[in-house]
Amino acid sequence: MSHTTKSIQVNRELIVRSNTEAVDFALLKDGKLIELHKDEDDNNFSVGDIFLAKIRKPVTGLNAAFVNVGYEKDAFLHYHDLGPQLSSMLKFIKKVRTGKLKDYTLKNFPFEKDIDKNGSINDVIKANQSLLVQIVKEPISTKGPRISSELSIAGRYLVMVPFSERVSVSQKIGTKEEKDRLIRLVKSIKPKGFGVIIRTVAEGKKVAELDKDLQNLLTKWSALCKKLQHAPHPSKVLIELNRASSILRDVFNDSFTGIHVDDGTLHDQIKDYLLEIAPQKASIVKQYNGSAPIFEKFGIERQIKTSFGRTASMSKGAYLVIEHTEALHVIDVNSGNRSNKAKNQEDTALEVNLLAASEIARQLRLRDMGGIIVVDFIDMTRGEHRKKLFDHLREEMKDDRAKHKILPPSKFGLVQITRQRVRPEMNIKTSEENPNGGGNEVEAPIVIIDKIQADLEKIIKNKRGDNGIILNLHPFIAAYLTKGRPSPRFKWWLDYRKWIKIQPRDAYTYLEYRFKNKDGKTIY
Repeated sequence: MSHTTKSIQVNRELIVRSNTEAVDFALLKDGKLIELHKDEDDNNFSVGDIFLAKIRKPVTGLNAAFVNVGYEKDAFLHYHDLGPQLSSMLKFIKKVRTGKLKDYTLKNFPFEKDIDKNGSINDVIKANQSLLVQIVKEPISTKGPRISSELSIAGRYLVMVPFSERVSVSQKIGTKEEKDRLIRLVKSIKPKGFGVIIRTVAEGKKVAELDKDLQNLLTKWSALCKKLQHAPHPSKVLIELNRASSILRDVFNDSFTGIHVDDGTLHDQIKDYLLEIAPQKASIVKQYNGSAPIFEKFGIERQIKTSFGRTASMSKGAYLVIEHTEALHVIDVNSGNRSNKAKNQEDTALEVNLLAASEIARQLRLRDMGGIIVVDFIDMTRGEHRKKLFDHLREEMKDDRAKHKILPPSKFGLVQITRQRVRPEMNIKTSEENPNGGGNEVEAPIVIIDKIQADLEKIIKNKRGDNGIILNLHPFIAAYLTKGRPSPRFKWWLDYRKWIKIQPRDAYTYLEYRFKNKDGKTIY
């Protein structure tokens, strides 16, 4: 990639829609939807929340314990998630709960010995003990939340780890000099008894900004400890930031060009948070007061309808088929009915595969698909093409915040991806009841309209419609295209300066359509 293309300004926008039950966050990159989050009021178990909980019972065979955090199913705590400083934490909680310890800073608190890395759960915890635990995975389908007692409190630039002395730095920070500089700075301001992980966004930041972040985290820790004395079991003692702020904290960077919010209170919350973390960017927060719903205005509603179905279409007729099974997700790449203008089949396969890799990276983030994902790319015989595809997929997934691993394509063209998921998958229904009856479901009209429009563009571009264009299709879709002011057909006329004659056909199924010329010959 040449240097000139790298410096092209990317538009990153966050669109926030609020309604009574939930708040939706859509992340757009150059107008294209790449992440969608929903924050529902009833979600009592968000990643990052810390609970004072009670051990229900250790299970020797699993080397784990079940813990009551107030969810219908007990949370699962494995020995490896206890954290090496478990004994110190148990002692600290006991002293704070009984009122014997009023100093929460840990600077005069004597640490216990680390627990054995390969020990047994029965040696370190007992039933009915009080423990601080953090949600690391929200409840998904039939499973209770996954928890850890190795606590971490995340700030903008730093993550603070109580009962530790370790300072570590994000691998994504570019140079060794910058890593060393940050470690040196953090060691000079770090309070005793707390470890610190330096986040990627700390790159280039001054000591004053890091210190301010650290002080905020210490204040949070003190507030958590104050609650411990009178908190019942189980209870939430530290709430992860409201979803608006936590999404901003994790995705926000200087490349953001706009944040649009349709609710006054939420607008003020987000603006306040930005004033705290990036005051120079606070002006990009805008309250949206338009008459059209905010997701319609930014073209998100249409993208949701066309992105969450079983098939996801790409440009030039290529499409993906996405299937879910209990054990894994399977994605099939199809070249569609593309005209073979590329020099040969191998070049076509590479072109479609590269296109598909970009769309797959987007789909994984959009749906937050986790676990094992197997992608069946179109076969390519040349080794350098397979390498090009692998490198391209890795590059496209670079911005994905979820931990993931991609294996090189196998001989059969299969690529395996594992992707960590900490929240339930985003599933949006895009099909509707079939108006032809039969009890089955079909794609929403907007999806079909998009396909028809893409085909129409091709016909006009290739000058196939010079002898008039007649569109035959199901009466319902015909009505959709001709009704309304302006109707979709009238918009086509404005765009292409071609009047499309629409002929309803009762014999057609809901998804069927044909483009014909004046002589009745099918042109597409």
